Amino acid sequence: MIRAYKFLLRPTARQAAALGEMLRDHCSLYNAALQERRDAYRHVSKTTVRYGDQSVQLKEIRAFDPERQGRWSFSSQQATLRRLDKAFAAFFRRVKAGQIPGYPRFKGVGHFDTVTFPKDGDGCRWDSAPRDRQTRVRLQGVGHVRVHQHRPVQGRVKTVSVKREGNRWYVVLSCDEIPAEELSPTEAIVGIDMGVAHFLTTSDGEHIANPRFLQAMADELAEAQRHLATFPHRTRQRTKRHRAAARKVAKLYAKIRRQRADFHHKTARELVRDYGVIAHESLNTAGMTKRPAPKPDPGRPSSFRPNGAAAKAGLNCSILDAGWAQFLGILANKAESAGRLVVPVDARNTSRTCPECGHVAKENRVTQAKFECGRCGFAANADHVGATNVFNRAGLALCAAA
Repeated sequence: MIRAYKFLLRPTARQAAALGEMLRDHCSLYNAALQERRDAYRHVSKTTVRYGDQSVQLKEIRAFDPERQGRWSFSSQQATLRRLDKAFAAFFRRVKAGQIPGYPRFKGVGHFDTVTFPKDGDGCRWDSAPRDRQTRVRLQGVGHVRVHQHRPVQGRVKTVSVKREGNRWYVVLSCDEIPAEELSPTEAIVGIDMGVAHFLTTSDGEHIANPRFLQAMADELAEAQRHLATFPHRTRQRTKRHRAAARKVAKLYAKIRRQRADFHHKTARELVRDYGVIAHESLNTAGMTKRPAPKPDPGRPSSFRPNGAAAKAGLNCSILDAGWAQFLGILANKAESAGRLVVPVDARNTSRTCPECGHVAKENRVTQAKFECGRCGFAANADHVGATNVFNRAGLALCAAA
């Protein structure tokens, strides 16, 4: 198994400054490599510069600028160039697929937050210590940085990444050869229905409330964003007060993100502990949260009819606040580690199908919370009906697989 561990770093003031310089220098390398690719294609007969060509130049770059580029790990700089190469590969893939290409952009200092060391021991060293000693990670050009290791690391450390979130620093370890921690077997099966009114509803009839972390902090976040917007555009990123206002907004968003992730982990752990098979709808949240297409008005050129964009924006915000995709990913990872089975099923008409007679109709969903079959008269909570249908479809899928 492969797993990532994320720990808080506790650098000294001098180490924090060195970490910031490391990010800035890697960002400068990324932007210079992007500029070279752009210039070569535009001015040198559409010449394509690849990762291998730029990686060869690293030795000369480090010798030319030993103060900024020569002090950092050679392999971490290769990883930065490889990151740019992946961005171009994704760009050309989208071009061939007919999608919106999205040409790679230059990175501002505030938008380049991660440096990766591809191999433990090459420019970095993870030093996992017993409980009576302080765990540290050694980074070339920075030193031995203290780590708040809140849980043991299993398996073999493959890559080490240093990440900045607001004014906090984290180390992310990617490990493989992690043994599975299987729980005692159980034959309990459950279907879950993801929702907005309730975060999820099980086929056993249990409702788990939607915490709505973004909505809970909406007023405080709006006040911080209004304060940030008061600064004129020409002074942005130039004054101490503006940087403090931007950090305030980032801090609030980081808190919401941590609260949501903590809730997802705890909810997924309870499901994995109690059930051997967990079925859920196969949801395309990216498609569900897309903005509605504009509707041109045939009678009036350059005019559009109402398309419900305002109402859809509210629904999109609620779906993204719930974080369905992140939760289902966490659930799958925990289930794999515990030896449980997760079964995604077709999500179509799960809340419109009567579990008693199988009648499918839009009118069966009377309201957001009420389901009433127009054929047999069966009535129940709409979310519970959806979870029951997910449970039934998972049973059919398991029988077919057997």
